[in-house]
Amino acid sequence: MDKVIITVAPTGAWPSKKDNPNIPLTPQEIAEDVYQCWQAGAAVAHLHMRDDQGRGTMSLEKFRETVALIRKKCDIVLNCTTSGDLNATDETRMAHLIELKPELASYDAGSMNWMHNSVFLNTPQFLEKLGKTMLENSVKPEIEIFDAGMVYNSFFYQRKGVLKAPLHYQFVLGAAGGSAATVENLVYLKNLISPEATWSALGIGSGHIPIMLAAIAMGGHIRVGMEDNVFYAKNRLAESNAELVARAARIVRDANREVASPNEARNILGV
Repeated sequence: MDKVIITVAPTGAWPSKKDNPNIPLTPQEIAEDVYQCWQAGAAVAHLHMRDDQGRGTMSLEKFRETVALIRKKCDIVLNCTTSGDLNATDETRMAHLIELKPELASYDAGSMNWMHNSVFLNTPQFLEKLGKTMLENSVKPEIEIFDAGMVYNSFFYQRKGVLKAPLHYQFVLGAAGGSAATVENLVYLKNLISPEATWSALGIGSGHIPIMLAAIAMGGHIRVGMEDNVFYAKNRLAESNAELVARAARIVRDANREVASPNEARNILGV
């Protein structure tokens, strides 16, 4: 594939202003940040919300405000998380999909020990409800894969009709409790999925650049942003998410591939 979709994940549920003062947390900050990332070459924005204390939240009101602000500014593809708060209910994890109908949303295809001190819970019952809700509201699942078992879970839900081909995967490597951010793991995971599936990859922390380079070389798409990595280089904080996007776009072009526009991303992903 000549076109590379750059997804930006500007906020996440965990990094704070103490980790990097440039991370956007409020709806206004996130919307302006996403606009700057769109200008730098991002085609997709993966959105998390924070409450007024800076904690991860699945607040419908925060999603509603942020999405409205972004849509006034640019045509970037919106990809809303369904896992921004480990204490959220099944209903609050899906309410924004029903009302706002983003083009994409995360579908975390299994449970795992998270940061070795909590459980990232995605029960079979929730995954069935989530998949059916996405189908009913024309929201394409971005199937987030933290380890190989989750790939096989996606096959199971595809057979049940909960997920519809062609599937789209996001390989999340380097999370504490998941697969390490190595090129070998990325190659293994990519080789498990159907040739008709689309895929993207990210490396958390120090795995950020190696996984990005490998994904580009392997014909995939990429995700960057402060959700995954607050540094631009060793001992140097990123000045903005747009700085991370601009570097990714330069690397894509240096690799003789092209940066996909939002509408090209829609075409590639079928949304």
